Amino acid sequence: MTGKKKITRFLAAAALIIIALLIVFNIIANRIEKNFEALSDMPLEDIDIKDIDDGIYKGSYKAFPVAAEVEVRIREGEITDVKITKHRQGQGKDAEAVIDKVISEQTLDVDTISGATYSSIVILKAVENALLQE
Repeated sequence: MTGKKKITRFLAAAALIIIALLIVFNIIANRIEKNFEALSDMPLEDIDIKDIDDGIYKGSYKAFPVAAEVEVRIREGEITDVKITKHRQGQGKDAEAVIDKVISEQTLDVDTISGATYSSIVILKAVENALLQE
């Protein structure tokens, strides 16, 4: 096989790999966009924290590519602490500040963190799931 044929075959194979990668990237991007659209429309339960027994409650929530696991401590009808035990956030690390709002306002009905909206919602859904399991 001549040098020109080898180069042509190599370039053709490289082009096919690039096309395949672009297709896979497009599929993943569409999945992420659909997950985020669904997440934006998902309401949070109105939970009366005063009715929850003292204890530590674990919860999690996933909306690819974001996931969170939390431990919520309830004492005397109040949220006293929320520990984020796992947070796969992509670009949304700042979303963890939403926990301070939950504790200070004693509700899940808080504003999300600007620039980290989806990660904020995932964390709030993880807290909600923890409190609904009580």
